[in-house]
Amino acid sequence: MRWLERLLRPAAPPPEPAPAPDPLEQAKAAFTAGDHARALDLWLPLAQAGEPRAQNNIGACFAEGLGVPRDPAMALKWLTLAAEAGYAPGQRNLAALWLKGGGEIEPDPARAATLYRQAAEQGDAPAQDMLSWMLLEGEVMPSDPAEARRWAEQAAAAGIAPAMTRLGMLYHNALGVERDPAEAARWWRQGALAGDADGQAMLGAAHHLGTGVAADPVAALGWLLRAERGGSALARPFLGPARARLDAAGRAAAEARAAAPLEAAP
Repeated sequence: MRWLERLLRPAAPPPEPAPAPDPLEQAKAAFTAGDHARALDLWLPLAQAGEPRAQNNIGACFAEGLGVPRDPAMALKWLTLAAEAGYAPGQRNLAALWLKGGGEIEPDPARAATLYRQAAEQGDAPAQDMLSWMLLEGEVMPSDPAEARRWAEQAAAAGIAPAMTRLGMLYHNALGVERDPAEAARWWRQGALAGDADGQAMLGAAHHLGTGVAADPVAALGWLLRAERGGSALARPFLGPARARLDAAGRAAAEARAAAPLEAAP
């Protein structure tokens, strides 16, 4: 009678269908793998349907020439759509396009500043960093070191290394704050350990001069060498004097520090 029992037993529910692949995730994976053309193919129908993330990504590809020839006009078209939808990375990327211009697009720093502020106010950390820089430079908008510090602190809290270095400069140069060499060196160390070459240069200079940190000739030259290899022009004035303070063994120790993985830095 087992066959009868099986017939009377309620049928098991059919298995849940597998979720459909997310085109945005598929595009992200393709882009990460270096297949920019495949990513663009996946983004295009989404962008045409009004998806601001896809619009931003297509615009960024045209701005940088990734998977397509560089085309500032097409970048402007897609990034404008993403920015007008209120998408913060789209606002930030459009700001970068207006800041530097390209092709038939004339730079418009004032428009760029407005877009950076819009993205920054939504919590976009790279935009906060750029807005901080513009407020400190005072070329596009009136200089405001206090507001520059506020935005730099938010960007630094999100891990943006140049913002950490900028905070060090604010404390070093007493811009909107009391001069505090130790606080300056603390921020430069954070920027240096996060990979910012200018932060490494300034930390090396601080160790060379004994400003805000203990004088340490080996650490000074190690950070300065690392900064120079990272492209920081701030390291150059200090390299000669830093080398001159060390004997051959000290210079070799500094070279070893500069060549070591950043996470191993003391």
